[in-house]
Amino acid sequence: MQLKIVEITEKGVDIDEIEELLFSGAKVEVSSELKDRVSKSFHFLQEFSVDKVIYGVNTGFGPMAQYRIKDEEVNQLQYNIIRSHSVGAGPPIEPVYVKSAIIARLCTFVQGYSGVHPDLIQTLTDFINFDICPFVPEHGSVGASGDLVQLAHIALALIGEGEVFYKGKLQPTAEAMTQTGVNPFELCIRDGLALTNGTSVMTGVGLINLIFAKRLLNHALAASAMMNEIAQSYDDFLSPELNSVKRHGGQAETAAFMREWLKDSKLLRKRESELYNGTKAPHFAQKIQPYYSLRCVPQVLGPVWDAVENARKALIDELNSVSDNPIVDYSSGSIYHGGNFHGDYVSFEMDKLKIAVTKMIMLMERQLNYLMHDKVNEILPPFVNLGVLGLNYGMQAMQFTATSTTAECQTLSYPMYLHSIPNNNDNQDIVSMGANSAMLAKTVIENGFQVMAIHYMAIVQAIDCLRAVEKLSRKSQGIYREIRSFFPAFADDKPRYKDIGRVVEYLKAKKIVS
Repeated sequence: MQLKIVEITEKGVDIDEIEELLFSGAKVEVSSELKDRVSKSFHFLQEFSVDKVIYGVNTGFGPMAQYRIKDEEVNQLQYNIIRSHSVGAGPPIEPVYVKSAIIARLCTFVQGYSGVHPDLIQTLTDFINFDICPFVPEHGSVGASGDLVQLAHIALALIGEGEVFYKGKLQPTAEAMTQTGVNPFELCIRDGLALTNGTSVMTGVGLINLIFAKRLLNHALAASAMMNEIAQSYDDFLSPELNSVKRHGGQAETAAFMREWLKDSKLLRKRESELYNGTKAPHFAQKIQPYYSLRCVPQVLGPVWDAVENARKALIDELNSVSDNPIVDYSSGSIYHGGNFHGDYVSFEMDKLKIAVTKMIMLMERQLNYLMHDKVNEILPPFVNLGVLGLNYGMQAMQFTATSTTAECQTLSYPMYLHSIPNNNDNQDIVSMGANSAMLAKTVIENGFQVMAIHYMAIVQAIDCLRAVEKLSRKSQGIYREIRSFFPAFADDKPRYKDIGRVVEYLKAKKIVS
């Protein structure tokens, strides 16, 4: 099998390439044109800063910027910011999320506006390609001046200090470097500030959130399609005619997704053949219109579709942007001070994404309740219990877990974007809390897979109860058979927590293409 190479060029990197680097074993390279930009930026900064005051080059940082640094201490200053800011707390961020942050860090430096030493590009590339993932605690960033504390932990590993995860083991960075032949990076004129300044942690976490949120959405659409098969809904709720008169792109996309999914189903009903045929029946056993959790899927998941797309655009723009301060612009011959490290774009999108995912989870929980509640669905035993009622309990207790987890997501969806607290002697008097927002969105998405797993387990139990497998659409049959290959139908009472875990892993790995 030929090794996939993702080359970073002037065009930037897209989400599919990020997914290949993180989950498909692809390696990263940087184009010679971008390497040349980095070199020009570094040498320009060296010359330009000789007789000028440049923030973070020959001044202190933050409120300490009023103090000039001696020429002989300039390089030591860069080590000091990394070591002094490596003060995160809490459990480590999972290695794949840290790897994503390092990729984001590389993408901002190769733009050629940071004045970093050219060797840093190779060190970052080596860390990515060898899967060396620094120990980075969850807590520490306020999202401006970017993710200072968490980025400092990454930088600490790049200079050969601290700890890293390598080959599944947490170990001193020096040991991993010895095993891989990667040399510690030696800091130069502003490398320490550049490495700690920016939005790469929130962006890195956000990119994986985006990947999993999209998978979760597609699972929600597939589950919703299967739910309408179980309920034998009329199919006109998905019609182009109905969904096109509501002028929202996400609604049209979700309806089209489900129409394609269900095109060969033998379970959906045709309204025109049953109700538009002159019938005089005084009562109808089949609901004329099903519950909102079944009928209004395009209207509920349409905004989620749009939120995922908006997050994709903002995150890819951030990934391929320069989130540094100051900006070293050799082409104009000057250096510009500002606040590109501010993480508001990412913070806002992560808040919107977690709200959207929570609403999606709420929809799945309501669909699950439909399956559990025999007096609501009127076609299934209580809790899709395939055993003896009263003696056995089916999925009764699993619903508790799904409901509890959904409630947690509702609380976690309070927006971090609005939760600025001034700090740093009020130098940072308004901040983004972008990393917090991204980490909370991560938790909501992980919770979502747990609720989705329980929902799918109930769906396949319901399909067996109704003996409806052969009437499902081809795509629904595929999902049913894949889940049943490792989660057999059950009637007895046994601990099922490991089954939930297996379905979660299946859903996270399964890519449903829209």
